Amino acid sequence: PAWLRRLCGQLLSERLMRPSGVQAVVRGVMEGTGAGGAGAEAAAVDWRKCDAVAKILASCPQQCLSPEDYYSLVCPQILDLLHIQDKLTARQFQRVATTTLLTMAKEHPQLAEKHLLQPLLAPLLRCSE
Repeated sequence: PAWLRRLCGQLLSERLMRPSGVQAVVRGVMEGTGAGGAGAEAAAVDWRKCDAVAKILASCPQQCLSPEDYYSLVCPQILDLLHIQDKLTARQFQRVATTTLLTMAKEHPQLAEKHLLQPLLAPLLRCSE
């Protein structure tokens, strides 16, 4: 029903904008992916889940005042996904993070540059100066 979809979307959006909310949502959706099945079918399911999570993360929720506010809350958490230590989890989180970055860069290039690309490239820029 529409009311349930709306409520779930609202709860998901609220969770994403909390500290460590992005990681909690990604863990919840990706749980069990990649650990069991082997082969091309399992890899395809893994990629589809990563793409679906990335689309969710890249979409500014209706409750947020502006895309700027949403990006400022969520983008640092997306960059944190690149620093996960567990190898299996890290591979999935990196897929989600890179797909989200690409999606955000297409939808809001200036915000993605400010909140994702500049922080990501800052160490490289410091070394080149």
